[in-house]
Amino acid sequence: MSDTAPQHHRFTCNAMATTFDVIINHADADETYASQAAQAVFQEIARLEDELSRFRASSDIYRLGQLKAGESILVGMAAWDCLSLAKAMHQETNGAFDITIGPLMSLFITSEGEPRQVSKEVLDQARQIIGSHRFDLDEDTMRVTVHASNMIFDLGAMGKGYALDQSADVLQDWKIQNFVLNAGDSTILAIGTPAGKDAWQLTLGDGVKKIALTNRALSGSGFAVKGAHIMNPRLFAPVPIRPQRSYALAPTAALSDALSTAFMVMEKDEITALCQRYEGVEALELAM
Repeated sequence: MSDTAPQHHRFTCNAMATTFDVIINHADADETYASQAAQAVFQEIARLEDELSRFRASSDIYRLGQLKAGESILVGMAAWDCLSLAKAMHQETNGAFDITIGPLMSLFITSEGEPRQVSKEVLDQARQIIGSHRFDLDEDTMRVTVHASNMIFDLGAMGKGYALDQSADVLQDWKIQNFVLNAGDSTILAIGTPAGKDAWQLTLGDGVKKIALTNRALSGSGFAVKGAHIMNPRLFAPVPIRPQRSYALAPTAALSDALSTAFMVMEKDEITALCQRYEGVEALELAM
């Protein structure tokens, strides 16, 4: 996904195993001020990675993975926001979205990214620690309780989107009102409009689809890069590779990020029904 309009300040950083772009409309700020605002965004993204990465021992998400059945911990706001949304999306998608599906990745895909067969016994064992029904949230105390030992919590399907939403708040605190935030070309959040335009004009895929976006997020999921890397939490199996890429539009980047993954699993009539329930949510499917 890209925006080709001129007259923007653009800044880039690497975090969360991807590249983040901040594109600020030139009418909002000069180069120096825009650069300072972008650095504030990158600091926020780094902070969120520390709190949300399952690979960092200091993070709430890592700590959750160390718990035994029945144990609980208090978590910070970032983890709480993501876990709450993940729990809600698990319910709203009838289990198509699940942040605990991580154990299947290492079973069905080798470290080199190649698929492999999994025995029923090994799969049955993994199923005992998979499922968003296996953790509970206490809103009053922001305490998370797990009901299985050594679960894997992985926010890879929504954490980047959440980081974009929080980054948007940072830019608005800097009084910047017109910008695009891009996480690895898989999730993009467009706020306001470029000078003299009605919306940010984005190009999807190989230019086969153009879309106007303002105050909205767009996320895409597919197999162009990683092969069969999307798991079906309903079937406890990889989603079959297909030539289409699923896109979700939503009011927030965390929501579009989660839904684009869920749409790879859900049936078309399910997707239609979900979009009808949520204002501002749409689904697209394009050939890759």
